[in-house]
Amino acid sequence: MATELQCPDSMPCHNQQVNSASTPSPEQLRPGDPILDHAGGNRASRAKVILLTGHAHSSLPAELDSEACGGSSLNSEGNSGSGDSSSYDAPAGNSFLEDCELSRQIGAQLKLLPMNDQIRELQTIIRDKTASRGDFMFSADRLIRLVVEEGLNQLPYKECMVTTPTGYKYEGVKFEKGNCGVSIMRSGEAMEQGLRDCCRSIRIGKILIQSDEETQRAKVYYAKFPPDIYRRKVLLMYPILSTGNTVIEAVKVLIEHGVQPSVIILLSLFSTPHGAKSIIQEFPEITILTTEVHPVAPTHFGQKYFGTD
Repeated sequence: MATELQCPDSMPCHNQQVNSASTPSPEQLRPGDPILDHAGGNRASRAKVILLTGHAHSSLPAELDSEACGGSSLNSEGNSGSGDSSSYDAPAGNSFLEDCELSRQIGAQLKLLPMNDQIRELQTIIRDKTASRGDFMFSADRLIRLVVEEGLNQLPYKECMVTTPTGYKYEGVKFEKGNCGVSIMRSGEAMEQGLRDCCRSIRIGKILIQSDEETQRAKVYYAKFPPDIYRRKVLLMYPILSTGNTVIEAVKVLIEHGVQPSVIILLSLFSTPHGAKSIIQEFPEITILTTEVHPVAPTHFGQKYFGTD
């Protein structure tokens, strides 16, 4: 099993661009230096900008704070229990080199959506304990759609030629067939509609995993997949990554059904450093796509989304 990530006391509230080239070691980095990464995604012909983000306060000087190593690129697990949404901000600490080390250890398998004010507002509403359920669901669905769209961008495609109504030949692309979704019940089911909105006829499997009351270990209770899932790319959906244990068990079930970790893309909304690192240490070939890496995940997500809080 994966070793526990010794998560720093703070995650930076600053972003730094990462593009495709060589990655210097944390010791060689200076504030403002770009971190270069070979991730590439499925657009091998162009460098892909990656941001590693954490939105807690940093003790770096103000003139360096916005340039320090912070946002990554690419996929949260949480139990559906309640979380104290008033405590997202971790204590201040010297986290620059620690976060660069986290980025180095996890590497290109962790991808984050590029941060902007729209995404930050959606994250804020989801974390706000005073937000109404209507506002919460509306914001969650919007954020889910953004993650799903970027998840689809990680799938393989091929070039094609089409003819426009004016007779013009247009060189474009189309996604290759053989993809499916798998939701980890029940919070993962909140992401199913977002996937169907983008892929009308996509097949979606389900896994039910709950913690054993006595041992507190994740236990698989139900799994139903398309019969040919071993041939497909899998978009695994789970919005909140806290410890990573539930996702690890889900991936083990997929492997038992013939799915290789290299074709699994985990779609999540929020992740802790420990959760992301645990999953990638257990399955180094898996890809995680998320919007934020922060020590405190909004583990109330499932209960509030489905109205059982």
